[in-house]
Amino acid sequence: MEVVRDLGTTGDTGPINLGGSHDSGDGPDTGSHKGPRRAEVGARPRPRVDLKAVFGLEAGAWAWTTAAQATIAMTVSFALAALVFGPQIGTLAALGSMTVLYEKKTPYAYRSAALALVGLGFVAAVAVNSMAASLTPWAAVVSIGLTAGVATWVCAAWRVDKPGPMFFVLVATISTIAPGSLADVPLHALVAAMGAAVGWAVSMSGAPLRGRHPEYKAVAAAFRALAALLRSVGTPDLDHAQHKASTTLADAWRIVLLGQTRGYRTTSEAARLRALLRWVSDVHLVATQVCMARPTPLPEEVAGYADDLALAVADPGRAPDPDALDELRRGMRPRSLEARLYSLLSRASQSARRAGQDEEEDDERTETLHDERYPALLGALRSSLSGDSLIRPTALRMWVTVTAAGAFGLALGLDHYYWVALTTTAVLQAGNVVLTMNRSVQRSLGTLVGVVAGVGLLLVDLPLAVVILLAGVLQGATQLVVGRNFLYASVLMTPMALLLSYTASPYPITELAGSRIIDTVVGAAFGMAGSLLLWRKASATRLPQAIAGVLETTRQCMLAVLDQEVEIDSGRRYRLRRDMRAALVSLRGVYESAIGDVPRAASTRPLWPVVVATQRIGYLALAALAQDRKPEPVGVITLQRVDLAFRELTSAIEERRTPRLGALPRLAAYPRINMELRALSNSMTTAVAQDERSAQQEVERRAQRERHRAQKDVDADL
Repeated sequence: MEVVRDLGTTGDTGPINLGGSHDSGDGPDTGSHKGPRRAEVGARPRPRVDLKAVFGLEAGAWAWTTAAQATIAMTVSFALAALVFGPQIGTLAALGSMTVLYEKKTPYAYRSAALALVGLGFVAAVAVNSMAASLTPWAAVVSIGLTAGVATWVCAAWRVDKPGPMFFVLVATISTIAPGSLADVPLHALVAAMGAAVGWAVSMSGAPLRGRHPEYKAVAAAFRALAALLRSVGTPDLDHAQHKASTTLADAWRIVLLGQTRGYRTTSEAARLRALLRWVSDVHLVATQVCMARPTPLPEEVAGYADDLALAVADPGRAPDPDALDELRRGMRPRSLEARLYSLLSRASQSARRAGQDEEEDDERTETLHDERYPALLGALRSSLSGDSLIRPTALRMWVTVTAAGAFGLALGLDHYYWVALTTTAVLQAGNVVLTMNRSVQRSLGTLVGVVAGVGLLLVDLPLAVVILLAGVLQGATQLVVGRNFLYASVLMTPMALLLSYTASPYPITELAGSRIIDTVVGAAFGMAGSLLLWRKASATRLPQAIAGVLETTRQCMLAVLDQEVEIDSGRRYRLRRDMRAALVSLRGVYESAIGDVPRAASTRPLWPVVVATQRIGYLALAALAQDRKPEPVGVITLQRVDLAFRELTSAIEERRTPRLGALPRLAAYPRINMELRALSNSMTTAVAQDERSAQQEVERRAQRERHRAQKDVDADL
C-alpha cells in the first residue's frame, strides 16, 4: 500500500487521504512500509476496590453553584414551614426543597416542567408513605421499597440525572416518622409541596439573568471534550477520550434540542448555537478519522484551538483567528483528513465570531434540528420494560432489596428500620458489584464519622434557628463534594439527616447514634447482597446484544452511504447519526457495568477488543454519514458482500462463535472500516477461543474435584 506524504507538513506523520486507499501515516516512505497501522487499543476499564477508590477524589470540578442553591433552598423552606406549621412538620418542607438538586444542566424552559414533575413525585412519596405509616410499620416497609423501585425505574427511563431515586426514598423515609395520623396526610403533602416549590424557585432563579446559559455551557463542554480527544491522538487513551467526547456531544444535542422553544428557535442567537453544535459534531467525526489513522500526536495548537472555541460559544469576541491554523495546513492536500480537520475548525471559528446571523450562511447549519423537542415519556417507560433494557432488572433489584432490608430491620426490632432501607438505596445506586462495594465502605465509614459529629451537635441543644441554618449548610456542603467522593459526602450528610430526624421525631441521642450506625451497616450489607444475588449478570448477558445492535445500525448506515440509488435527505441523515451515536454510547455503558460485576463472567473480559473494534466501526460509519458527497460508486455485488459481512459478524457475536467472513469487499473510500472489520473478526475469534478454553478448564477442575472427593471416600473406608 502506497504512502502519501505531502511536502511542507509538520510533524512526523503525513496527512491522510480521504478519498482513496492512501490512508496511512506512519512516517516518511522509506520503501519498506508495510501499510497503515491500527491505532493502539487502550487498557480496558478496571474498576477496583482499593484505598484510592475509597478515599481518593474523582476528577471533576467542585459543584459550587449546586451547593449554594441547595443551602438556600433548604434553609428557606425549612424556616418558612417551621414558622407556619412547626419544626416537626417543617422537616418535610426541607426535604421537598431537594427538587433543586435535579435537572441542573437542562434548559430553563424544560427544567421548569421537569422540576414540577419531580416535585409531584416528592409529594406523592410523602402522601403514600405517610399514609402507609399511619396504618402499620409493615405497610411503611412495603411503601418505602415500592417508592425505591418506582423512582429507580422512572428516573432511568426518563434520563433524570443524579441524584436519581436517592432523595425520593429519603423523603419517603422521613415522612414515615412525621407526627400525625391518617387525617394529617394532606397536611404532610401540602408542606412537602411548599418545599418543592421553594426548590423550584431557587433552581429557576438564573433564568431572568442567564436564560440560555445551560445551552451555551453544553456546547462549550462539547468543544472542550473535542480538545481532549485531539490531545489523545496517538496515545493509548484514544478510545476513552472518544467515548467521553461522544457522550458529551450527545448531551449537548439533547440540551440544545430541549431549548428550542417556539419563540426562541427562530432567533439569530438560536441559529448561531445550532450552527456551532453542528460544527463541533462534524469536527468530532473528522477528528475520529484522524485519531484512527495517525499514530503520533497532533500539534498542541490544534487542541488549544478547540479550547478557544469553547470560550467563544458564549463570547464571540474570544473566537480564535480563523487563519491561525494555516501554517499547519500549508502543503497538505485539500482533501486529506488533517487538512479537512483544520479547515472545519477554522470555519467553526468564523461561525463563532458572528454574534448574530446577519451574514448569509453558506450551508444549512442554522436550520431547525430534525427531532421532537420533548421526549416521548410514555414510550420511554414502555421501552424500559423490554427484555433488552437494563432498567428493568435494575429497578427490580432496587425494589426487592430495599423492601427486604426494611423488613429485616423491622423484624430485628430496629426502631429506625427506615434508615436500613435508605442506606440500601444509596449503596445500590452505584450500579455494579465493584462500585457497590466501594460505596458500601464509603457509606459505613462516612456514617461512623458523621454520627460522632451529629451527636456532638445534638448534645449542645441548639436553638431551632441554628438547627435550620446548620441543616442548610450541611446540605450544601454535601452537594459540593458528593461528585468527587461519596465518603466525604456521607460524613456531611449524616449529621444533616440526624438533625432532621431528631427534629421530626425527638429520640434519646445516644440511642439515636447507635441505631444510626447499626442501621447503616445492615443496610450496606443488604445492598451488597442485592448486587451479588439479584440479576448480577444482567449486563453481561446483554453485552452481546448491545454489540449486535451497534453492528446492525452500522450496517444500515453503510448501506445507505454506499448505495448510489439511496438519497439521504437531511432529516434521515440526522436520525441515522442520532441512532448510531446512541447505540455507541449505550454499548460502552453496558460493558462498563458488566466488567464491574464480581465474580466477573469469564466471557466479559475478552470482549474489550471486540467492543473497541465495534465502536470504531460505528464512529467511522458516523464519519461517512457526515460527508455531503457520495463516494465512488460500488457495484451491487460489493453492496451484497458488505451486507453479508455485517450480518455474519452480528450472528457470530449473538451465537458466541467464530465468524466466517472470508475475503472482505474492498472499500476504497473507507479503508479503515476494512481494517476494523478484520480486527473485529480476529478479536471475536480470540474471545470465543478464550471462552472455550475457560469452559474446558472448568470441566477439568470439576473432574479433579470429583477425583479428590472419591479418593477421600476410599481413604475413609480404609
